[in-house]
Parts: sequence; C-alpha cells; structure tokens
Amino acid sequence: MHRETRFLISRGLYAIDLATITGTQHPRGDRIAFTGQANAVWYRRQGGVTRACIGDLKLWSHYLPRLLDLDDPLDVLGADLDGRYGGDCHGRWDGQRYWGAQEPEVMERHLSVLRPMLDAFPTVPEGYDGWWTFQPPRTGRS
Repeated sequence: MHRETRFLISRGLYAIDLATITGTQHPRGDRIAFTGQANAVWYRRQGGVTRACIGDLKLWSHYLPRLLDLDDPLDVLGADLDGRYGGDCHGRWDGQRYWGAQEPEVMERHLSVLRPMLDAFPTVPEGYDGWWTFQPPRTGRS
C-alpha cells in the first residue's frame, strides 16, 4: 500500500486502525504469501452523495519478496498488497440513512464513528491512520 499526503476520493483511500492489523504468512516457492486484515474507515461517493463507511480491509499478496514484520503495522501496510476487492463494508452513513448491522449496539458503535467522520469530511477519524491506497503512487504531481 501507499500512504497519501492529501485526500482525493478517487484514489480509493482508507484510514486504518493500526492496532487491528493481523495476518499470517508462509513460503510460496521463492516468495512469501501473506493474508491479513484490518479495521478501516473510508469515504465513497455515489450519485453525488458522500458516504462514510466502516468495515474490514482485506490485506493480501501471494508473491512478496520477503517476510513481513507482523509486529510492525507500517511494514505490513508498506508491502505490495493486492486490494482489488476493496473494503468489506459493515456499516455506512450518508447523513440521513444508516445501512449495515441490525443489532442496536453495533449500529450505535458504527454511528459513533461515522457521524462525526462525515461531518468532518475528509479528515481521518481519531484512532485511525490515513490515508492509505492500493493504487500506485502518483508521480509528477503536487
């Protein structure tokens, strides 16, 4: 993944709870396969409406050149991970409607993050580190 210095919703950015990064790795020929996940939040826009999302981010690669330091979240995130499937959204808030969990406690927990997140768009919510993207770094732009 790559850490961005500014927010562009088109870059598919995620803010990640570094304390929740987990994963396993094993040899795959002369390479390393890694599979993991982390709790994350992100913004998406559809039909002109910005939504704040919360869920899991799948982290994986089948062909890493080296073992990752699983105790160092930045080492894991700095690896060449595949993000083609994006985040697995568990809750979403658009300012009027909530979509996601049906359990009241989970809904309340999600909304306690999503409401202030959407109100402060595009800031990184407290407790998260961002912005991270699976896209290659942009070059030649400020």
